Amino acid sequence: MCGIVGIVGKSEVAQRLFDGLKRLEYRGYDSAGICTIDHGELVRRRAEGKLDNLARELAREKLGGTIGIAHTRWATHGAPTVDNAHPHIVGPVAIVHNGIIENFKPLREELIADGREFRSETDTEVVAHLVAREVEGGASPQDAVAAVLPRLQGAFAIAFLFRDYPDLIIGARMGAPLTVGYGDGENYLGSDALAVAPWTQRIAYLDEGDWAVVRREGIEIFDRDNQPVEREIVESGASAAPVEKGNYAHYMQKEIFEQPIAVAQTLQSYVRPFEGEVALPTGDLDLATVGRVTIVACGTSFYAGMVAKYWIEQFARVPVDIDVASEFRYRQPVLEPGGLALFISQSGETADTLAALRHARSEQQRIAVVVNVPTSSMAREADLLLPTYAGPEIGVASTKAFTCQLAVLAALSANLARAKGRLSREEEQEIVQHLQEAPAALNAALGHDDDIASMAHLIAPARDVLYLGRGPDYPLALEGALKLKEISYIHAEGYAAGEMKHGPIALIDEAVPVIVLAPSGPLFEKTVSNMQEVRARGGKIVLISDAKGLEDAGEGCIATIEMPEVHPLIAPLVYAVPVQLLAYHVAVTKGTDVDQPRNLAKSVTVE
Repeated sequence: MCGIVGIVGKSEVAQRLFDGLKRLEYRGYDSAGICTIDHGELVRRRAEGKLDNLARELAREKLGGTIGIAHTRWATHGAPTVDNAHPHIVGPVAIVHNGIIENFKPLREELIADGREFRSETDTEVVAHLVAREVEGGASPQDAVAAVLPRLQGAFAIAFLFRDYPDLIIGARMGAPLTVGYGDGENYLGSDALAVAPWTQRIAYLDEGDWAVVRREGIEIFDRDNQPVEREIVESGASAAPVEKGNYAHYMQKEIFEQPIAVAQTLQSYVRPFEGEVALPTGDLDLATVGRVTIVACGTSFYAGMVAKYWIEQFARVPVDIDVASEFRYRQPVLEPGGLALFISQSGETADTLAALRHARSEQQRIAVVVNVPTSSMAREADLLLPTYAGPEIGVASTKAFTCQLAVLAALSANLARAKGRLSREEEQEIVQHLQEAPAALNAALGHDDDIASMAHLIAPARDVLYLGRGPDYPLALEGALKLKEISYIHAEGYAAGEMKHGPIALIDEAVPVIVLAPSGPLFEKTVSNMQEVRARGGKIVLISDAKGLEDAGEGCIATIEMPEVHPLIAPLVYAVPVQLLAYHVAVTKGTDVDQPRNLAKSVTVE
């Protein structure tokens, strides 16, 4: 994930900004830059690749100034070139941005029609132009930002620098973390506490929709309604820690709420919104020749693979086998030479999955890997490396890693379909559009957190809980049950809704809550029919659906959870949120150890 640092300082800031970027290297990046105000002008240095290249630019030509912003960037809209690197400068405004502006296309078209010229391929430059236009029209920086923020759709953290205001940085967040730091005669802005730890441990975490005016003498914070607010100033404490919880009670909660930005960051490496294309990293693998896909994974990653099986067979019409990694080698699978073996792992070090990968390699399979650690063992052994950009995930129960895996697998499915001649140009453009909508839909789903928390007491006393879903929502039922088991220690099982009458319905009584995932769509009526069978036998139903689904089938449920109405392609990403939040709040209600549940480890490196 991208990193942001800002300093309104007493002395020259370029080197300190660079040091702040070094502390954010763990997020990953492929370009970097710094902008300061020097002698009344916005001056910047940018470079492709690692920070060593930026260091050479700074050594070659000194960068003065006591105020500045800095950024490490993963290529998003546009290749990782110097022109696309942040900071962007448009007239009197410089900007750095972490996230995605989903509605950048119509905004860009509006600005072009207004005679404005673009110098990059990024969505970020659109924001710079919008704010610059306001300032050039006579607005103050604060009024300009307040006017522009409501027009932006997506998940983002932004920092603005203004040429004619050498004592001012404005930061804003929506779906991406941003922190302000309080110093002695100077103040700071950063992606997290780690970014500003060398200079201060007194920080405040901006809430969703907040924007902050940072000056040397103080910091003012405003909410999404532009009303002044106070955010608690806390001591960050463990300044050397790579990850902070911020205002969240647990890492798992924080990571659930990071999903809009994590998914956005991941998708930015796999979609080309200008061209309406799905792209994959370059690899020595011709997808057009793939005749069968074998998916291997463990736990939550296995459920992501189950969703991918639906997608690949639906879009590409390529047959898919899927195995739990610990079983794969021992059933002596028949693997035709030249097949594609796809391995999914957060760490890239899971022992069963790594052993399965090596077995597949020995059987002349081509290897693709979806992984969150691009330097891991699996990544190094892959023919096609498909990284996720979830960032560090501390909570043992995987959340943002899962949704980022789904995002990558959706892109892979579409790319394979195109390679096999099964995807028209129009269909590909539609897929890109729906993938681009995912971060905002995740944000909307997170907006129901309080509703989910308020119903946790209905589930916490249960000894057994069932989850039901059809199609791609069946793996989500399995994942929801796993999350509840992992952190609340309640026995839970996920079933394909149509299988209830083939045995599991015998478990239904008034003491068994049944969680039903049923977005409106082609499978809705059949899922509701199965739900009614449960209700007729005294089952207590929690229905997770969109407004239309709840209107049609919500009556008689003990609780309902409303989700945004989304295209079926991205429904698995969106419906992951309520099952994660439900498990989280039930565990909190029960008082269990949410981040480190008993008997579990984050990465399983033994078979």
